[in-house]
Amino acid sequence: MIVRLMGEGQLDVAEEDLPALNSLDDQLESAIETGDEATFRTALHALLENVRKVGRPLPPDSLAPSELILPPADAHIDEVRSMLGDEGLIPD
Repeated sequence: MIVRLMGEGQLDVAEEDLPALNSLDDQLESAIETGDEATFRTALHALLENVRKVGRPLPPDSLAPSELILPPADAHIDEVRSMLGDEGLIPD
Protein backbone atom coordinates (compact mmCIF):
# COMPACT_ATOMS: atom_id res chain seq x y z
CA MET A 1 0.00 0.00 0.00
CA ILE A 2 1.42 3.37 -1.00
CA VAL A 3 1.17 5.93 1.81
CA ARG A 4 1.92 9.63 1.42
CA LEU A 5 3.18 11.46 4.48
CA MET A 6 2.29 15.07 3.76
CA GLY A 7 5.47 17.10 3.42
CA GLU A 8 7.70 14.01 3.51
CA GLY A 9 7.04 11.77 0.52
CA GLN A 10 5.68 8.32 -0.20
CA LEU A 11 6.33 4.99 1.47
CA ASP A 12 5.36 1.48 0.46
CA VAL A 13 3.81 -0.25 3.49
CA ALA A 14 3.31 -4.03 3.46
CA GLU A 15 -0.21 -5.37 4.02
CA GLU A 16 0.95 -7.31 7.10
CA ASP A 17 1.90 -4.02 8.80
CA LEU A 18 -1.61 -2.58 8.47
CA PRO A 19 -3.14 -4.16 11.63
CA ALA A 20 -0.58 -2.39 13.85
CA LEU A 21 -1.21 0.88 11.99
CA ASN A 22 -4.97 0.40 12.40
CA SER A 23 -4.52 0.06 16.15
CA LEU A 24 -2.64 3.36 16.27
CA ASP A 25 -5.27 4.91 14.02
CA ASP A 26 -7.98 3.80 16.48
CA GLN A 27 -6.13 5.56 19.30
CA LEU A 28 -5.88 8.70 17.17
CA GLU A 29 -9.59 8.59 16.34
CA SER A 30 -10.51 8.18 19.99
CA ALA A 31 -8.40 11.18 20.97
CA ILE A 32 -10.03 13.29 18.24
CA GLU A 33 -13.53 12.22 19.34
CA THR A 34 -12.83 13.25 22.95
CA GLY A 35 -10.91 16.39 21.97
CA ASP A 36 -7.89 15.28 24.00
CA GLU A 37 -5.09 17.32 22.43
CA ALA A 38 -2.23 15.66 24.36
CA THR A 39 -3.35 12.13 23.49
CA PHE A 40 -4.04 13.22 19.91
CA ARG A 41 -0.50 14.55 19.53
CA THR A 42 1.03 11.38 21.02
CA ALA A 43 -1.12 9.11 18.85
CA LEU A 44 -0.41 11.06 15.65
CA HIS A 45 3.33 10.98 16.25
CA ALA A 46 3.21 7.24 17.04
CA LEU A 47 1.26 6.54 13.84
CA LEU A 48 3.63 8.54 11.67
CA GLU A 49 6.73 7.06 13.31
CA ASN A 50 5.40 3.55 12.77
CA VAL A 51 4.70 4.25 9.09
CA ARG A 52 8.25 5.59 8.70
CA LYS A 53 9.64 2.51 10.48
CA VAL A 54 7.80 -0.15 8.47
CA GLY A 55 7.50 1.68 5.15
CA ARG A 56 9.98 1.51 2.30
CA PRO A 57 10.57 5.00 0.86
CA LEU A 58 9.76 5.48 -2.80
CA PRO A 59 12.03 7.62 -4.98
CA PRO A 60 11.15 11.35 -4.86
CA ASP A 61 10.27 11.28 -8.57
CA SER A 62 7.84 8.36 -8.17
CA LEU A 63 4.46 8.89 -9.82
CA ALA A 64 2.72 6.02 -8.00
CA PRO A 65 -0.72 7.05 -6.74
CA SER A 66 -1.05 7.22 -2.95
CA GLU A 67 -3.70 4.96 -1.47
CA LEU A 68 -3.53 6.77 1.87
CA ILE A 69 -2.56 10.31 2.76
CA LEU A 70 -1.50 11.03 6.32
CA PRO A 71 -1.22 14.51 7.84
CA PRO A 72 2.06 16.11 8.89
CA ALA A 73 3.23 15.74 12.49
CA ASP A 74 2.34 19.35 13.27
CA ALA A 75 -1.25 19.09 11.98
CA HIS A 76 -3.99 20.58 14.16
CA ILE A 77 -6.61 18.27 15.62
CA ASP A 78 -9.33 19.94 13.49
CA GLU A 79 -7.33 19.38 10.29
CA VAL A 80 -6.99 15.68 11.04
CA ARG A 81 -10.66 15.45 12.04
CA SER A 82 -11.59 16.73 8.57
CA MET A 83 -9.41 14.03 6.96
CA LEU A 84 -11.06 11.14 8.81
CA GLY A 85 -13.25 8.80 6.83
CA ASP A 86 -15.72 6.27 8.20
CA GLU A 87 -12.78 3.99 9.03
CA GLY A 88 -10.33 6.62 10.29
CA LEU A 89 -7.21 7.58 8.37
CA ILE A 90 -6.31 3.95 7.67
CA PRO A 91 -9.17 1.73 6.46
CA ASP A 92 -9.56 -1.67 8.12
